[in-house]
Amino acid sequence: MVPLSSATAAVLLIERTRTEQRLPSPLRIDFTSHVLAGLHTYLHCVCSQLCRRPCYCSPVLPRCPRGSPLVLDGCGCCRVCARRLGEPCDFLHVCDRSQGLICDYSSGTGGTCNFEDDEEGCEVNGRLYRDGEVFQPSCKLQCRCLDGGFTCVPLCQEDVRLPTPDCPYPRRVDIPGKCCPEWVCEAGDSNGRPLTHWAPIPFPLLCFHPAPAVPYACQPWGTEWSACSATCGVGFSTRVSNQNRYCRLETQRRLCVLRPCPALPAASPAVSDGDADASRQQLGVGMGHPSQHPVHAPSASQP
Repeated sequence: MVPLSSATAAVLLIERTRTEQRLPSPLRIDFTSHVLAGLHTYLHCVCSQLCRRPCYCSPVLPRCPRGSPLVLDGCGCCRVCARRLGEPCDFLHVCDRSQGLICDYSSGTGGTCNFEDDEEGCEVNGRLYRDGEVFQPSCKLQCRCLDGGFTCVPLCQEDVRLPTPDCPYPRRVDIPGKCCPEWVCEAGDSNGRPLTHWAPIPFPLLCFHPAPAVPYACQPWGTEWSACSATCGVGFSTRVSNQNRYCRLETQRRLCVLRPCPALPAASPAVSDGDADASRQQLGVGMGHPSQHPVHAPSASQP
């Protein structure tokens, strides 16, 4: 028998299917059984010609590229590197079945490793994923394979918040044994200097981003700082920027002081009604100034 290629066997299967569809139902069953029996005999002859017994394999195992495991060849004799998605394949050089790949002869130009269900997949760090499969390349990212590519979302929060009186120095640090960094509170002494004592914060805080000494790798993009939230005294302004080590858009805040708030004069001791009226005029009560308040003094009881 003249040995035929595996591609020819695939063509025979296609032609068998087309012929079978044109036959009546009773003849179709009989035709199928004959074709399958003939194909089994053909494949047995081909395998007998390609596979030698006993096996003769190289004593040195092949060095496979990343993501390609060692598997037995089509004869079940020698260990070869499994072919990956899109690579050529044949009877001896098999595809990686652990990734759901088969040798696809539909192109007519030889076999190519492809998914069995013809779905598009994606390869990340040498590993193949099916279309629609969700995976985690690291503990900080969760990705989804879609249409030959993949999209990822962070699993670690990037929350920011202003310092509070009970936590004036929030810092984000890496905790041993945990994937995501956590916020901790650095206490301060009576003079406002930071101390080395750290205490975990049970809730997320807003982080502050001082100007980095080394520019970030991404192209700067963001909005301008907003107006200060307070017309006097300490307030804060916000902006959206990608200037962080992850180069992701986030809301950043900073403290701002437009001008000091005017101090309220201390209230004078108890005065009479006439003196109280004079005091109100001196303080500007009734002029509509929002920072002033009337000074009430006790008056003599009326008969």
